[in-house]
Amino acid sequence: MSNKLPNRDAYTQSQKMMIFILAMSLYGLASLFTELLPEFQLGPIDISISYLAFIPLILVILFHPLYAAIGASVGDIIFGKLLLGDFSGIGEVEGFIEFSLAMYVAGLLVRDPTNKRQIGAAAIIGVGIDQMLSSIVDIGKVWLGVEELEAVAGLPESILAIEAFSFVNEMVISGVLFGLIPTLYLLPKLYGKIEPLMGMKPRNPNIKASMTEYISVRFLIVAIFLAFVGLVAEYMAEMDINFAVWEPDFLDQFGDGFIWLPISAAAIIVILIITIAVKMGRKKVEKDKWSA
Repeated sequence: MSNKLPNRDAYTQSQKMMIFILAMSLYGLASLFTELLPEFQLGPIDISISYLAFIPLILVILFHPLYAAIGASVGDIIFGKLLLGDFSGIGEVEGFIEFSLAMYVAGLLVRDPTNKRQIGAAAIIGVGIDQMLSSIVDIGKVWLGVEELEAVAGLPESILAIEAFSFVNEMVISGVLFGLIPTLYLLPKLYGKIEPLMGMKPRNPNIKASMTEYISVRFLIVAIFLAFVGLVAEYMAEMDINFAVWEPDFLDQFGDGFIWLPISAAAIIVILIITIAVKMGRKKVEKDKWSA
C-alpha cells in the first residue's frame, strides 16, 4: 500500500499518528459497544451487528486512508479482542488484513468527498470486499477439510448456500443499515468542519485524478499477496498451528461488567487525542497568521 495519495494534502508524521490513534480509539470503542447490542434469531436468520462500518468509512474518506484503515483494525484487536480476553493469536491476522484492505480501498474510491455517489459506492464496496474475502476463506476451510461444515437450520447443507446467505445478511445490516446510510448522513456534516479542528486541510473536491492513480497494478499485486497471507494464517489457526492466544480465565470472575473498563479506556483516549489535535490545530492557525 502506497503512502503517495493524489488529490490529498500532505500530512505530517504527527498528523498521521493522530489519525491512527483517533481511528484506533473510535473504532475500538465502537467494537466494544457492538458487544453490548442484543442479537436476534428469526428462524434460520441470525440478526446481529458485526461492526459499525460507518465509523472507519468516514475516517478513511476524510483523512489519510492507510493510517485510518490500519488504526481502525488495530483498535478492534486491542479493545475488541485483547482487553476482552478473546484474542485468537495468529487467527486474527486474517481479519486484520481483510478489514484494513477493504477500508483502505473504500477511502481511495472517494475522490470527491461531496459526491454522494462515490461515497455510497465506497461504503458498499468497502464492506463488500471485507465480507467477500471472509466468505472465500470460510469456503476454502471447509473444502480443504480444516473446518467442519456448520449447518444452519432451514438452509441447504451447502457451504456455498450458507456463505451466500451470510454475505447478503451482513451486507444488509453492516453494509447498508450501519454503513451506507449513516455515512451518507454524517459525512456531509463533518466534512470541512472536523479537519480544521485537527490542524488539517479538508480534501479538495475540485482536484480530479484518474482511478489508475489510486488503484494500480502494483497495488492489486500487494493486495492479493496480503489476502493470501491472511488466508494462510487462518488455515494455520484452524489446524492448531497457533500462538500468542490470549483467552485468560480470570476475566470470567468480573462478569459482563468488565466490558466497561475497556470502554472507559477507549473513551479517554478519544477525548485526549481530540483535545491534543484541537490544540495543535489552533497553534498551527496562529503560526500561519504570524507567518502571513
